[in-house]
Amino acid sequence: MAEDGLVENFHEGTVGQRHFAHPIIFWDETLRDGEQTPGVHFNPEEKLRVAEVLSEIGVSVINAGIPVVSEEEAEAVERLASAGLKAKILAAARTVPGDIDAVIRSEATHIAIFVAASNVHLQYKLKMSQDQVLAASVRSVRQAKDAGLHVAYVTEDTVRAPFDFVEKLYRAVKAEGADRLVIADTVGVMTPLTFRWYLREFHRRVAPTDWSVHCHNDFGLATANTLTALEEGVTSPHVCVNGLGERAGNAPLEELVVTLEKIYGVRTGLDLSRLYEVSRLVEELSGVPVSPTKAVVGYNAFSHEAGIHTHGILAHTLTYEPVQPEIVGRRRRMILGKHTGKAAVAAKLKERDMDLPDPVLVDLLQRLKASAERRSKEDLEEFLREYRSLFEQPGISDEEFWKLVEEMGLGARAT
Repeated sequence: MAEDGLVENFHEGTVGQRHFAHPIIFWDETLRDGEQTPGVHFNPEEKLRVAEVLSEIGVSVINAGIPVVSEEEAEAVERLASAGLKAKILAAARTVPGDIDAVIRSEATHIAIFVAASNVHLQYKLKMSQDQVLAASVRSVRQAKDAGLHVAYVTEDTVRAPFDFVEKLYRAVKAEGADRLVIADTVGVMTPLTFRWYLREFHRRVAPTDWSVHCHNDFGLATANTLTALEEGVTSPHVCVNGLGERAGNAPLEELVVTLEKIYGVRTGLDLSRLYEVSRLVEELSGVPVSPTKAVVGYNAFSHEAGIHTHGILAHTLTYEPVQPEIVGRRRRMILGKHTGKAAVAAKLKERDMDLPDPVLVDLLQRLKASAERRSKEDLEEFLREYRSLFEQPGISDEEFWKLVEEMGLGARAT
C-alpha cells in the first residue's frame, strides 16, 4: 500500500525488480520541447512565469530552450539563468561550436548537447557518417566541459540506432566527461517490455551512473515507458506539463508524479497540490486546451454524472476516485445531466437544506433528465468548428505567409 492508503500497490509482485533512484531528478521540457508543439510560442516573460512555478513545486532541471534559435530565445534563457531559481537552468545545443558558445553566453549552468543517432537520421537529415557524429559529439562535450558546464548528452532516436554505434557514442562522451547520458525514444516506438530490455542492455554496455530518458507519446506509451525506465534505476525522467511537445507530445509531468506517489509509493519531493495550477498556467500561455478526459488535470478527471458513480462517491470517495482531488489541487464536481441518479439530486438539494419526499424527488429527477436531453448542441458545434479551424492550421497561416513574401518583394523572383 502507498503510505496514504488511497491506492493499492499493484506492483507488489515485482517490487524486488524495481530500482528507483533517490532522488529522482525531474527534468522539465515544457519550455523547449513543449514550445515545439505546433503553433505554441512562449515569450521570455511567459517562460519565466512557468519556470518560477516549476521551480517552486520542486522540479530539479528546467530546459529553457535553444539560445541559438533567435535573439528572443537567447534572452529567455539568460533571464531564467539569472532569476535565482532553485531549479537548475539548462539550455540545449546541437553538436555545433556556435550553438555551444550561445549556451555559454547565456550563463545557464547546464547544457544538453544533442545529435541524431539512427541510420535514417544520419542518411537523410544530417548527411553525416557515424564517425563524423562521433567526432562532433566528443568535440562538443569537451568544449562544454572546458567551459565548466554540467553536460547532458542526448542522441535523437537512440532506440532505433544500431546498438553497437550507441554503445560507442556513449562510451566516448562518458570518457570525455559527460555528466548525464540521455536515451531518447524520439518517435515513441518502445513498449514497456521492450524498453526494459533496452535499458538493461544499455546499462550492461555503458554502465551509466547518471542517466535519463526522453519518451514521446506517438503511441500513447510515454508515461508507461518512462515509469519502466524509473523502475530500472534511470535517474532523470524528461517531462512536459500537460504532455505538450512535438506531434503527440511527451510524458506528462502530472501523470508521472502522481503515479509514482500514489501507485508506487515513491516520494518525489514535488508539491502535488500545485500540479493543477501549473497545468492551467501552461494551458493559458500555450493556447493548447487540456482534454477534458486528461488524467489528473483534465476537467472531468474528478467529475461524476452517472448515477451509479455518484451514489458510490457519496457513500465513499474511494469507490470511484483513486486519488483525492485536493491532493493535486482539484475539487470534486457532481454533474447534473441525463445519467444523474436520485442520490446526486438529493445531495444537491441539501446545499439549501431541502429534503423532498421520494415521489417528488423522482419527478424532479425525470424533469432534469428530460431537460438535459433537450439541450441544443448548436453552441457545442460552433465551438468545435472554431477549435478545429484553429488547430488544423496552427502557426502562421498560408495567407500570412504569402503576405510576408509580397511585403519583401519576392513575388517578382518567381520563375
